[in-house]
Amino acid sequence: MRIFLIILDGVGVGALPDAAEYGDAGTNTLLHVAQVAGGLRLPQLEKLGLGRLLDLPGVRPVADPSGARGRLGQLSKGKDSTVGHWELAGHVTDHAFPTYPRGFPEALLDRWVRRVGRGWMANVVGSGTDVIEQHGLEHQRSSRYIVYTSADSVFQVAAHEETVPLEELYEACRRARVLLEGEHAVGRVIARPFTGPPGAYRRTPNRRDFSLEPPQPTLLDHLVARGEPVITVGKVDELFAGRGVSESLHTKSNAQGLDALAGLVRKSGRGLVFANLVDFDQQYGHRNDPVGFARALEEFDERFGELRAHLRNDEMCLITADHGNDPTDASTDHSREYAPLLVAGPRVRAGADLGTRETSADVAATIAEAFGVARSASGRSFLKEVR
Repeated sequence: MRIFLIILDGVGVGALPDAAEYGDAGTNTLLHVAQVAGGLRLPQLEKLGLGRLLDLPGVRPVADPSGARGRLGQLSKGKDSTVGHWELAGHVTDHAFPTYPRGFPEALLDRWVRRVGRGWMANVVGSGTDVIEQHGLEHQRSSRYIVYTSADSVFQVAAHEETVPLEELYEACRRARVLLEGEHAVGRVIARPFTGPPGAYRRTPNRRDFSLEPPQPTLLDHLVARGEPVITVGKVDELFAGRGVSESLHTKSNAQGLDALAGLVRKSGRGLVFANLVDFDQQYGHRNDPVGFARALEEFDERFGELRAHLRNDEMCLITADHGNDPTDASTDHSREYAPLLVAGPRVRAGADLGTRETSADVAATIAEAFGVARSASGRSFLKEVR
């Protein structure tokens, strides 16, 4: 048996009940993208029942969906990729990771630079593209690292690839990851390389994430302990600090991720394939680009038809998200939203309505039951409802 779990990074379907506490009241990533785009053409997801999850311009609520559908709440505190993926793997984060709305303590940054051999600059809160544009030239003149953060619990380090070699940037981030513990244990340290001349800087696909380790075993650990392979695609292995991963396929875009999935589904295999498609979030959500977001959704839908056609009788595919990232609101940050849940496969009960689930950990509980492995205390399996 093999299960594909595909995360559409940032594709939320409406504000969670506590969204106002995060400044996200009224957000709805998928709906607002569809409205701005004048409707979405998503025939593959439409067949699975997406149009029955919400009234979505361009997507019909078909009377006889061929897959199962529902939506996932989130019990974890926060709204970033780390807590979202951890909850999907069965771990609910009961305390929010620290954030730095006024920047990081300078004493902390000074301790870090003594370990990495270069100075720091900026230490601001903002959009990465804006921060790089504002500070890139001075960075190249001084060779100091650009440090910044956002509303999420992230320590981001930007450097021009011609000023700081990639491996040196990655090593600086590894050293920051070791330093950022205890009260400063941010969810992720992110390397943000960029290139180009002043006035035309652009971030490269060579981003790397350095996450905390989950504080307790997750679905991935339980599968590997039982001898089931876990193959990750995209940044998933980084979000779990490499734990519970048999093989990782690093990809830098949706297109590369979908190519990797297409290669895997064509070959026999077993276990879990856990993929993150990052462009929705990284390229369009954070840049408030709903038109690009819509185009990326339609490109995914077209490729998903190919993936679905190759699913064998003992295989199943779950499509969901880790959080929202509404590109139509004033913020460039993630949004606290429900995640869609669509399930496809030859043995999936057509038209199954899974309703609104309290927690994304239901995904982990379902996969754990399917493989007969240990499961966390959080989450309720919906396996019997989809088979």
